Amino acid sequence: MPDQNTARFVDVSHAVEHGMITYRGLPAPVISDHLSRAASRAHYSPGTEFQIGKIEMVANTGTYLDSPFHRYEDGDDLSQLSLPSLADLEGVVVRAAGCGRAQDASLFSNVEVAGRAVLIHTNWAAHWGAEQYFDNHPFLTRDAAQLLMDGGAALVGIDSYNIDDTAAASRPAHSILLRAGIAVVEHLCNLDALPDRGFKFFAVPVKVKGMGTFPVRAFGLLKQ
Repeated sequence: MPDQNTARFVDVSHAVEHGMITYRGLPAPVISDHLSRAASRAHYSPGTEFQIGKIEMVANTGTYLDSPFHRYEDGDDLSQLSLPSLADLEGVVVRAAGCGRAQDASLFSNVEVAGRAVLIHTNWAAHWGAEQYFDNHPFLTRDAAQLLMDGGAALVGIDSYNIDDTAAASRPAHSILLRAGIAVVEHLCNLDALPDRGFKFFAVPVKVKGMGTFPVRAFGLLKQ
């Protein structure tokens, strides 16, 4: 049974696994040993062994965060994001399951978004690992993204295949939010385990220069 402190953490990210497909058309991660435990034994005292792993993957794998550089050449890359923009953010979950595909500005009526990590719970993560996940997914409309930007959201996340409609070539939600310096987290999961309010949100990627997207261990920390 988890202790009280452990129970306060709610993991809302997918595990990265060998061969998994996150985004149709992008390659799956390849996970292997660079140095296996058996091979390492020749380098250490008897009974001592280590594994050094190796992974080859595109940045858009699993639950990941988009920085402005993902969309804009002059935008901040992963190494330039401030920790206060990614961690210890006041969180709010907006329930959108069963509300159709196009989530418009009306979804956020009476929702305080200023300075908050706004997480849209569509329940699309229930299709993770199935072909259905890639098609006809929920997304944010242009007016919804504009409202979040104008309202001063600190970060926006969604448990769907993409925050934009992938059936169209334009990407208004990415364009509006990332231009304003608002990071986007896609492919969240387990948002039903978070309360609507009363938690802090964390989604911190590796500090990589010249890259705009990277997987995160996203989680909510419930307040006592």
